[in-house]
Amino acid sequence: MDKASKKKTESPKIIKKEIDEETNSFDVNGTIFNLPKRYEVIEVLGSGAYGTVVSAHDTKKGKEQKVAIKKIERTFEHHLYAKRTLREIKILRLLQHDNIINIKTIIKPKSLKEFNEIYVVFELMETDLGSIIKSDQDLSLDHIRFFMYQILRGMKYVHSAGILHRDLKPRNL
Repeated sequence: MDKASKKKTESPKIIKKEIDEETNSFDVNGTIFNLPKRYEVIEVLGSGAYGTVVSAHDTKKGKEQKVAIKKIERTFEHHLYAKRTLREIKILRLLQHDNIINIKTIIKPKSLKEFNEIYVVFELMETDLGSIIKSDQDLSLDHIRFFMYQILRGMKYVHSAGILHRDLKPRNL
């Protein structure tokens, strides 16, 4: 294996530090996640203009469950960022549908003084349409019909609530 292909397959290193008896800090590609100890970061799922998303184990109640945690930074830097974040959280909190991702919880900040980022915990999806399209797996007509049905079912629900999705792309489906 040459160096170029090795770099593509290596996952980013996650460095864990204990902050206090309730909180661990995870350095994920230079982005710091300060999370309650019940969460153990596994890997980076993606990052973009709205934040960084990692998968994590939620060990609460002795039952380990995988979740996705989105860190939204600089939320209060500008009133537009705050409005955008509030809108996303409010919409996702209110929409309850099999084809719409559910918010499990929002991690409360330790204090108002430290409240400069928001952590939203979602259910973890196995994959997204972008990964399926990029994979070597052949898609049958039945696969395509199934995906289209699921997409249209979710969008019908969203549109019936008077909401327009402004960022439809395979990585978001």
